[in-house]
Amino acid sequence: MRLYAQTSARRNRQVLVDLIAVTLIALTVWAAFFVRDMIMLLAEPGRKVESSGDGLAEELGNAGDAASDVPLIGDVLKKPLQSAADASTGFADAGASLQESVTQVADVTTTALIVILVLLILVLWLPPRLLWMRRSMIVRRLADAPGGADLLALRALTGPSAALVELPTPPGGFADAWRRGDQEAIATLSAVALAHTGLRP
Repeated sequence: MRLYAQTSARRNRQVLVDLIAVTLIALTVWAAFFVRDMIMLLAEPGRKVESSGDGLAEELGNAGDAASDVPLIGDVLKKPLQSAADASTGFADAGASLQESVTQVADVTTTALIVILVLLILVLWLPPRLLWMRRSMIVRRLADAPGGADLLALRALTGPSAALVELPTPPGGFADAWRRGDQEAIATLSAVALAHTGLRP
């Protein structure tokens, strides 16, 4: 199976389209991760809240432990400090929860962007390429089969006439030459049909 045409004009177009498609896919992936980085900036307040909450909880816990050493009223002093430390831990948990939520949103958004946009590029790019590959394989098999040149010549006669206008017309025209079995005319028409597909004789 041939990946690219043999004629330079069509081959250059195919290579150019392939490069554009690959570049667009790479840009899509880069853009998706850029968007993810931007979304992850929203997690920064959560990181600060978590860090501050953990630090405050640790300091209040230490203060409560120190207060518990005070004779007679140590336990009384420790309870409010321990409650404040627990509240600070709650703030830290809230900060961690915010970071987790932002990360989930960033991951889902990134995945959706990559899947949707890359799928769109592939839908626009691959079917025409695969269709050409299949068509070129069929045309090449037809050209190599017995009587294939005659069929390709007929295809050239019934196809676009622009390519035939540029060729020197045999006496009676190409259709008459094909009916008469003129091998030179058939070879010329067959080459036109192959060139239309991007192949060479």
